Amino acid sequence: MQGADLSHVFCTKDAATVIKSYSPELIVHPVLEESYSVRDDERDSVSAKVLAEVGKWMERFDCIVVGPGLGRDPFLMDGLFLVTNNLDLVCGNPLAVLTPNINEYKRLVEKALDCEVNDEDSTNQLQLLARRIDGVTILRKGKSDFISDGETVKSVSTFGSPRRCGGQGDILSGSVAVFISWARPHLLSTKEATGKSLSNPMVLGCIAGSALLRRAAALAFQNKKRATLTTDIIEYLGKSLEDICPAE
Repeated sequence: MQGADLSHVFCTKDAATVIKSYSPELIVHPVLEESYSVRDDERDSVSAKVLAEVGKWMERFDCIVVGPGLGRDPFLMDGLFLVTNNLDLVCGNPLAVLTPNINEYKRLVEKALDCEVNDEDSTNQLQLLARRIDGVTILRKGKSDFISDGETVKSVSTFGSPRRCGGQGDILSGSVAVFISWARPHLLSTKEATGKSLSNPMVLGCIAGSALLRRAAALAFQNKKRATLTTDIIEYLGKSLEDICPAE
């Protein structure tokens, strides 16, 4: 069965040692560069080198998570910030999923729809936004998570934790990617066997990832209360997945 048994992390040299210390199952590639370490006349050659190094691994991956926590450095730009400023990067890609928080969603709406966020008609606006970006799936994070691929809107409102820990969004994006990598081949094989068109695996992956994070956050808060950290939530991911979907 496919899974997230191994995770490849592409990062800067300075971050590599710390990231590697988190788990022996992380394969760390310290190939990225920060802009301050690259001269202007080296930018093109360094970019080409980095792209070549990352590109040679792509065919081995079931899913890819781009840019959580990378910030605004021109060489290491956060994925959503980059997409918001260049929608063509994902426009028309049905395998792309965006997971904006409140502020990121606001910027995305302003860029793609040229208007303000409309909380009174939020589900229709989310659906319109997904359509405008032509086929991507959007998971709008909030008190309830809303998900749309432009055709339908789903929500996950299971109570999680009253404490919002920094880094929860990274757990969510990683979990969504794993669930999508499970759902897509399963649904494709089912479609081939039955001839029936089933649910969008991108939407299913978002629902599963959201539900998992909320369950794990709730369990972590029960134990640690206001001292809950994202690392505590990670400790409960296994139990939460077993509660939601017991292993056979």
